[in-house]
Amino acid sequence: MNLEANASVDSGSASVTPAGSSVILMGASGNSREIIDSLRTSFSLPAILDDGEAWRDRDLLGVPVLPVSCWKNFPDAHFLCLIASERTFRLRAAIIARSGIPADRFGIFVHPSAELSPQARIGTGSVLYSGALVTSNATIGGHVLVMPRSIIHHDVCLGDHSVIGANVVIAGGVTIGDSCYIGSGSAIRNGVTIGDRALVGMGSVVVRDVPPDTVVAGNPARPLAGRGAASSGRVDQA
Repeated sequence: MNLEANASVDSGSASVTPAGSSVILMGASGNSREIIDSLRTSFSLPAILDDGEAWRDRDLLGVPVLPVSCWKNFPDAHFLCLIASERTFRLRAAIIARSGIPADRFGIFVHPSAELSPQARIGTGSVLYSGALVTSNATIGGHVLVMPRSIIHHDVCLGDHSVIGANVVIAGGVTIGDSCYIGSGSAIRNGVTIGDRALVGMGSVVVRDVPPDTVVAGNPARPLAGRGAASSGRVDQA
């Protein structure tokens, strides 16, 4: 289900969700803060799901924060997982699976100021934030987050559960694996392949392939010895 009526979505995607439908976010985080106002213009936001003790009996910008198990209380709602940081990106798939929310209950949201080529494909659960641009023949996997003002050029392939920070430029023909994290302000040279679960540090310039499970940073980006990403995987971490 597409959560923005003016978005272009590949013909294999689910049908457009009507304005006024209920949308529930996973993760009481900055990523949720950045999108709440946009969602409110067309959709109802009855809750945010987060198991963090700090959010017990609280709200985020007026939206009640409830335990993840409460998703069953909203049988007609659609969901978006916005849990995504350099600490949690490798766990997005597990967090979504552990929530118990059926795959067909996740939507797609394309911000009204984002642009998605009619020739591009976007998977269920993915979100394009304000000003994001996805050009011809790009493929966005499922549960991918593309943060504000990032540019995804032609024939790019983004794997499932990956996170693209703000103001990233990904040149044509780049392949990014599953569960990757591309830090804000980075640039990736055309034709480069970034392996599954890799992390690219903020402001990096990637000019050569990055192996799976590798952390790189700098200009040009180089591997950082002894660096990795780990987390408990609870739904209380952004």
